[in-house]
Amino acid sequence: MADPSTYRPAPGAIPPSPGVYKFRDAHGRVIYVGKAKSLRQRLSSYFQDVANLHPRTATMVTTAASVEWTVVSTEVEALQLEYSWIKEFDPRFNVKYRDDKSYPELAVTLNEEFPRVQVMRGAHRKGVRYFGPYGHAWAIRETVDLLLRVFPVRTCSNGVFKRAQQVGRPCLLGYIGKCAAPCVGKVTAAEHRELAEEFCDFMAGRTGGHLRRVEQEMQQAAAEMEYEKAARLRDDLGALQRAMEKNAVVLGDGTDADLLALAEDELEAAVQIFHVRGGRVRGQRGWVTDRVEDVDTAGLVEHALQQLYGEGNEQVPREVLVPALPDEAVHAWLSALRGAQVDLRVPQRGDKKDLMETVQRNAQQALALHKTKRASDLTTRSRALQEIADALELDSVPLRIECFDVSHLQGEDVVASMVVFEDGLARKGEYRRFEVKSFEGQDDVRSMHEVITRRFRRYLQERERTGEWAVPEEAPGEDGALTDENGRPKRFAYPPQLLVVDGGQPQVAAAVRALEGLGIDDVAVCGLAKRLEEVWLPGQDDPVVLPRSSEGLYLLQRVRDEAHRFAITYQRAKRAKRLTAGELDSVPGLGETRRRALLKHFGSLKKLRAATVDELCEVPGIGRRTAETVAAALASRTPAAFAVNTATGEIIEDSTATAVPRSGEET
Repeated sequence: MADPSTYRPAPGAIPPSPGVYKFRDAHGRVIYVGKAKSLRQRLSSYFQDVANLHPRTATMVTTAASVEWTVVSTEVEALQLEYSWIKEFDPRFNVKYRDDKSYPELAVTLNEEFPRVQVMRGAHRKGVRYFGPYGHAWAIRETVDLLLRVFPVRTCSNGVFKRAQQVGRPCLLGYIGKCAAPCVGKVTAAEHRELAEEFCDFMAGRTGGHLRRVEQEMQQAAAEMEYEKAARLRDDLGALQRAMEKNAVVLGDGTDADLLALAEDELEAAVQIFHVRGGRVRGQRGWVTDRVEDVDTAGLVEHALQQLYGEGNEQVPREVLVPALPDEAVHAWLSALRGAQVDLRVPQRGDKKDLMETVQRNAQQALALHKTKRASDLTTRSRALQEIADALELDSVPLRIECFDVSHLQGEDVVASMVVFEDGLARKGEYRRFEVKSFEGQDDVRSMHEVITRRFRRYLQERERTGEWAVPEEAPGEDGALTDENGRPKRFAYPPQLLVVDGGQPQVAAAVRALEGLGIDDVAVCGLAKRLEEVWLPGQDDPVVLPRSSEGLYLLQRVRDEAHRFAITYQRAKRAKRLTAGELDSVPGLGETRRRALLKHFGSLKKLRAATVDELCEVPGIGRRTAETVAAALASRTPAAFAVNTATGEIIEDSTATAVPRSGEET
């Protein structure tokens, strides 16, 4: 690793102007490209104490051996030059969107004498009208097949067209009415061009006139008793309507906009773009990227917009809706590309916000699918397990990995999770949840010690009871939940080859103490710290740093993230149950249905508390014995103090009213 001070520019050598800079490694390869409003201020930030830098930034500056810059006149020029250099040099520490394939689009070649409808990829050509992009080419062909009934435009290649001209006989589509057959003179070039332009109008969203025209022709043919023609027009009308159903109206004001949403975690980010034209979704595309540089959501949006519009293949619409606003230079750049003002903003309400949430869900699904595909690859998983074994110096690959995480909200509702991965895949049937019971308050280390002690004590008890490895039940549940008719708790029969804790040295030490206290010495332990993504081993002062591209690190991070998700889910459920609990919850023999019936009948707990036994008996499903139990339970408790709904400021006199939880971050 290089010392950044060895190549730091001399004081005053860096200009305060806008510009673009490049970091190069010892071999002269460009490893990072960035832009800045002030080169002096931005580059100086890289040459501070390495310990104060973000881990990804620290890795970059210690890998680099030199830095150079180019001064430009405006921030927009800096943005354009940055994008050009990223494309040219492909730096390893810049955000790069994978799956950057050329998406198929529906193209109409209006630059030809006889326009042709076809699927096109790649750079846009002058004189060609494009619609899309589409996720799959078959989606284009389905749409075209429906519309050719009404707009029989040529779809054949130039070779087929010339051959038909030579022999004087059209292709099959000409015979079945899905091509106007301009190759043999059934229509003139002008008539065929008019068909192509009508096809483009329909695809652009101007559908009402075509639907009315076909419907009027159908009714006229029926009135003139030309029933075969009327039936054909009826089928044409149905084809147009089915084509329209594929692109339902999502924005009623006929908006032209691109909506961009992100789903991200600490390692990767997925971007999804919906292209809305005339109020209808006309296309969709998406990418996935590794977060190899220290960049926030606004920075990811900036890179995505560069990827989308930088090549000039995509026309910039009047509105671009994003989850976070990038630098103002991006706004100016988009307006320059369009030649008019672009409304770049975050939707706050209405249909556009609702559609943005749909795009966001698509991004989340794309990220989850990407992770699933990557995790399901056998070769990748085998390599990941081997890399873990080599890095941690294990005797064999850890076929079973268990990870523990503790979650709480400001010391309340302290819970923990245990997730299990076997052969690199999640075994959700063996996940377990724990409620920390031995103490109250916030102490992650003590909580980790208790949870691991309980888990492996149960393992030793099961081993002693059976004398062999028992088969665990295939049902997730909370620690201590019942599994069979005898009420025995679920078993923890299989030990892991590797125990992972979410945290650093303190959590690892707690796990080791728990195992040593039980006499277990054949389970490897490590910890994965969130911030620096470092692997900590027992008794070592320095962590093990796996390469950023390591599949082993990716698997450990996935295990850790799954444990975190499972713990937070349980913690939130417990918190919600605690906040919504009321005085009726503890009345013996009173279930959820009858509690709701009582509250619905009386309207509030205050009125219910004042009711007599006879009045309680009037509620459907409440007998006298139950009514007496409820009355006695409520009479033995003093009314709760007034509560305040912190969201609205309203004073609530009922203790059954749901309190609004305080904002806070689960850990």
